[in-house]
Amino acid sequence: MSETAAIPHGLPMERDAGPFAPPREITRLREARPVSPLVFPDGHEGWLVTGYEAVRRLLADTRFSSRQDLGIVHVPYETPGIPAATEPSPQVPGLFVAMDPPDHTRLRRKLTGAFTVRRMKQLEEHIVEITERQLDAMARLAPPVDLVKEFALPVPSLVICELLGVPYEDRENFQVNSAKFLVKDQQLDEKMAAYGAMTTYLAQLVMRKRAEPGEDILSDLARHDDLTIEELTGIAFLLLLAGHETTANMLALGTFALLEHPEQLAALRAAPDLLPDAVEELMRYLSVADIFYRYATEDIELGGETIGKGSTVVVSLPAANHDPRRFDHPDTLDIRRKARGHLSFGHGIHQCLGQQLARIEMRAGFDGLLRRFPTLQLAIPADEVKLRTDMNIYGVHELPVTWTESTQ
Repeated sequence: MSETAAIPHGLPMERDAGPFAPPREITRLREARPVSPLVFPDGHEGWLVTGYEAVRRLLADTRFSSRQDLGIVHVPYETPGIPAATEPSPQVPGLFVAMDPPDHTRLRRKLTGAFTVRRMKQLEEHIVEITERQLDAMARLAPPVDLVKEFALPVPSLVICELLGVPYEDRENFQVNSAKFLVKDQQLDEKMAAYGAMTTYLAQLVMRKRAEPGEDILSDLARHDDLTIEELTGIAFLLLLAGHETTANMLALGTFALLEHPEQLAALRAAPDLLPDAVEELMRYLSVADIFYRYATEDIELGGETIGKGSTVVVSLPAANHDPRRFDHPDTLDIRRKARGHLSFGHGIHQCLGQQLARIEMRAGFDGLLRRFPTLQLAIPADEVKLRTDMNIYGVHELPVTWTESTQ
């Protein structure tokens, strides 16, 4: 690999190439050295992986651990109020995304039946109904409206609440606390307070499910006597957080991207059968879950580099999904592209469990929104849209939109 690329000190974060592209420095690094040393703010000498093939190989290699209790936790960017390095924290029961086999395998296996393609297809009609009801409510409002508040956040929240058996009237509680938990520079005590509030609520909920199970995923899980209340709470936290945050941001940021690419929007309106490919392309193009972390449990060769045991490795999904070695003209949004193989759902044993559900929600969401609001447009200049660069999941904080009411 080339030695000419400067070694970055801290993860480049600024979206200086536009709202839909990786930071320029990360793109330059991928072209020069797809597996690059990275000096963390605390001085740790870790790695940043940006090339598609290297990212895919890394995510499939279980020697790169997902655990956060093996060594010092190093944060690759400055976070006011949060130490750049913290002592290993004990594993959170049930939080299988931060586990390796066999613990990961045992817990994930409990959920595979709940998220099969067949079961998700059976839910599709109901998800469309939820989407259409939310669009009905939005259509009754006088524009401009915030698409995040009125559509992008409510739809996946309604769906995941119903699937898990979480009372929808409690949604504001978990939405507020999950937002606090995901802010990168939130004070540590505020993050932990938000996490504590969510897990306290969910622990009470799963205890009720165990006592009086219903027809929902948490009730199904609560029937497993070998799962503790703490494990059930951790699983519920993970599913609730992942189930509404990522899809909500895809719906909002994806709408923003389509409005900023009117020729693509027009093509999709003219040929709705392109929607499945458009959803895959938007996921590749936007990559809202932008970074993953791994921990090298031994010396590992990757992309011509030797990653030393104990190194923290940062994976950039936007860089991998915009790699020209894998995708032609990757910085171009092309709804006709066959983008399958993108890494937005991860890869390997930690590949997103709810990916089929997310696809159905996005297809229903974009289809309904574009069909029902043919004159939809931004209500503010594009450069005034507030980007979620301060959050662990990328997107927009608000998306003010308007439309011509006579078209409704």
